[in-house]
Amino acid sequence: MKEIIVIGGGGFAKEVVWLAHDCNRKVRGVLDDNASTHGTDVQGAIVLGSVDTWVDYSLDCEFIIAIGSPRTRKTVLDKMQLLGKPNFATLIHPSVRYSNTVSIGKGAIICAGSILTADIVLGTHNILNLNVTVGHECKFGDFITIAPMAAVSGNVLLDDLVEVGTGATIRQGLNLQKGSMLGMGGVLTKNIPERTIFAGNPAKKLKEIAE
Repeated sequence: MKEIIVIGGGGFAKEVVWLAHDCNRKVRGVLDDNASTHGTDVQGAIVLGSVDTWVDYSLDCEFIIAIGSPRTRKTVLDKMQLLGKPNFATLIHPSVRYSNTVSIGKGAIICAGSILTADIVLGTHNILNLNVTVGHECKFGDFITIAPMAAVSGNVLLDDLVEVGTGATIRQGLNLQKGSMLGMGGVLTKNIPERTIFAGNPAKKLKEIAE
């Protein structure tokens, strides 16, 4: 099995290095564009250089983008793909429970304690943090981020680049459109339009997100 290189040297990268070890994957190191971090230690993994040096490791490593922001994660992927076609790992903690009718896209990070039930489709480069629950027949796009302890009920559609805050709850059958966000602790009872932030209980429109 190929070694892992973690992209991004922030706090979430520390958690992903730990996750990789729990998945019995060896971490070669970390890549980050902040030059001041080069040579430093991230949870036992050394920052080897900038992100564009991934091509130097492409023959014997797989990559995982450990950046919480959906938009930043997509921007980093787009920049990497200008230089070639990186192979991405998928990291699923051994404690995660999911049925054989769950489809998980490349580049996913699914952290300890999460549960995914039945007939669920996850796109590429999704992050489901600690103790996230996802109900039946949900469909997620690409570059989704769900923070710890969020609960997504059945038949929910999350379009690309959606972000769900810590402890948020989403009612069954709703649609969070592209680039939208549900804030921490929010209780969502209606659809969220594209590039809009909702927050509160019940969640209401807070503001729109610029292009």
